[in-house]
Amino acid sequence: MLEREQIKRWVEEILDGTDRFVVDVVLKNEDMIYVFLDSDTALTIDHCVEVSRALETKLNRDEQDYELRVSSAGLDHPLNMPRQYVKNIGRKIRLEMKDGSSHLGKITEAGDEAVTIELIHEKKHKKIKQEEIGGLITVAYSDIKEGWPVISFT
Repeated sequence: MLEREQIKRWVEEILDGTDRFVVDVVLKNEDMIYVFLDSDTALTIDHCVEVSRALETKLNRDEQDYELRVSSAGLDHPLNMPRQYVKNIGRKIRLEMKDGSSHLGKITEAGDEAVTIELIHEKKHKKIKQEEIGGLITVAYSDIKEGWPVISFT
């Protein structure tokens, strides 16, 4: 039986010495393996293929058949590692807090223990959404339930 932590360790070994890192490993139905990666700079399809091929050499199809998918964590995955917050400095983010509150803002600083955002308050004026800049808040990662990058088309 495939184990999530073992697969994660193998991928970390494969990525050692690069600016790429494992965001998550998901096992579904005992035969589907999803590996989600990110990078401090840029993650390409070639990087994902490289990890997939290297991981295939560690897995044994004779013991268990499986389907392996390696991809970028993408915008449909929340930020869950300090490195991801650092990468997104200067970008908008919505923080869903463990206490049920949420904050919208732009990341101004990110460290090992906390992230600082410049709050953005959204208001509607005559059906037009406007943003007002608020103050800075620093939030410990341990208080964040999920952090989602906000896509802006302006």
